[in-house]
Amino acid sequence: MGNVRSVETLTAPARLARRQCADAVLMVRPACFGYNPETAASNTFQHPDGPADAAGSARAEFDAFVGALRGEGVQVCLVDDTPDPPKPDAVFPNNWVSFHADGTVVLYPMQARSRRLERRREVVEAAVGATGFRVSRVLDLSAHEREGRYLEGTGSLVLDHPQRLAYVCRSSRSDSRVLEVWSREIGYEPIVFDAADGAGRAIYHTNVLLSLGERCALVGLEAIAPVDRDRVLKRLRASGREVIALDHGQLEHFAANVLELATWDEALGEYHVLVLSETARHALPPETFARVAACADELLVVPVPTIERLGGGSVRCMLAEVFRSA
Repeated sequence: MGNVRSVETLTAPARLARRQCADAVLMVRPACFGYNPETAASNTFQHPDGPADAAGSARAEFDAFVGALRGEGVQVCLVDDTPDPPKPDAVFPNNWVSFHADGTVVLYPMQARSRRLERRREVVEAAVGATGFRVSRVLDLSAHEREGRYLEGTGSLVLDHPQRLAYVCRSSRSDSRVLEVWSREIGYEPIVFDAADGAGRAIYHTNVLLSLGERCALVGLEAIAPVDRDRVLKRLRASGREVIALDHGQLEHFAANVLELATWDEALGEYHVLVLSETARHALPPETFARVAACADELLVVPVPTIERLGGGSVRCMLAEVFRSA
């Protein structure tokens, strides 16, 4: 990446005060969005039936989402995907890159060969240039792919930045050895557990069952293995957040695949926007929705049904946070 050296092993960075919510995001406008059989093998949230012009519908949903975020004052770095080679999941950049407050850029090993094509230098450089992110190092973990080991960014990792914790549910996309390297280099403690959907199938990414905002945690408690549940719940409560439990049906409708972002208003100052999909909103009963709404300054509800159904991910998966240092 330009004049920044790539590293595999570095000493853990000095502990920094961390904010939970980013005020800038990277988004990749899809060129060839569609159902990907390769990823569907482990992602049970994907469904093959969708609109005839799935790519066009996905782009329309994406463009409306970008406009809504910018309307809330969130800085969006928008990069267009390239049509050749086709990358059906390019709309989900958070799985292959993350930008940390100490200036670290992490590149992640991806399970699906088709998704490895998404790791493009020009995308990272665009995010750095547009947001003013100051790169101190690049931690490139992609070589683990050659050994069949994967860790798919903030799909695999749900991060508690103030507490420096990384919640990870075990799956074929979240390898413990790669996690050990990542944890040592970034300086976070891993909280690892097993989780399954209502049919007993392993959940592919942690971020479809857990979301952490500044004041609340949305978590699919019944999806977490009983042997791990109390341990995870104890750590969530120790963070001081209100814990809001979700059931299997709500997880299937992406109620945990949400993200809280920071923004600025001239009259109000800094305030926080919780972004969720229309599908997720409709899955929450009134009492739960009221609790969720009380934990952020504002809720932004956006429709992304084509992306959810064919891609198996929702709004959180579409947002790669950029944590700019103070």
